[in-house]
Amino acid sequence: MIIVIDITAWMQSFLLILNETFENRVWFVGLQGSYGRGEATEASDIDVVVILDELAFSDIQSYNSMLDILPHRELICGFLSGKDEIMNWEPSDLFQFCHDTTPIQGSLDEVISAVDESAVNRAIKIGACNIFHGCVHNMLYEKSEDILRGLYKSASFVIQAIVFLQTGNYIKHQKELLRVVSSDERVIVDTFLKMKQCGAVDFNLMSEALFMWSKKWISERC
Repeated sequence: MIIVIDITAWMQSFLLILNETFENRVWFVGLQGSYGRGEATEASDIDVVVILDELAFSDIQSYNSMLDILPHRELICGFLSGKDEIMNWEPSDLFQFCHDTTPIQGSLDEVISAVDESAVNRAIKIGACNIFHGCVHNMLYEKSEDILRGLYKSASFVIQAIVFLQTGNYIKHQKELLRVVSSDERVIVDTFLKMKQCGAVDFNLMSEALFMWSKKWISERC
């Protein structure tokens, strides 16, 4: 029987091997995705964030070799960087990155200090533009339910940014968003949660709803 991984025990092994591999060079380690939110299922990836003091090409190779000896290698994904790169990253990308990362070792406080209101506004605008483009492209060419599902997931992230801008609170769990968002956003989040649970997909209706929602936010002044 397939069971959910004991992520606490797995991370203890991961940290031991990581710190042995890179000695005193590990600046930050965190978990993203469903394991970071405490919502993991047996199909969940282990989405690990690792930031070293600096990242050389040889470090990528060393990290890859390290991952190969860990259990559940096929489920491991995530983000590897040096501190300099992440400190100079586009701040609008850092908004979601920081808020969706559960710290395991170290802190992202120094990173999130670069995320101001203008960065959150850009995160919303860029996200809406990408969803609009992806939605139109999918309706015309791929016609894929999986792509539509991914676009709704991206929209739920944009809505987290919208709520943060409006309230100052970052709501990590999408189900909790339903209680605070406007009716337009509630439709998007509710649809995403139903799709996440493998609910029935009305491709044209759901595509139209997402198209209209993203179209509105492209023109919206936050």
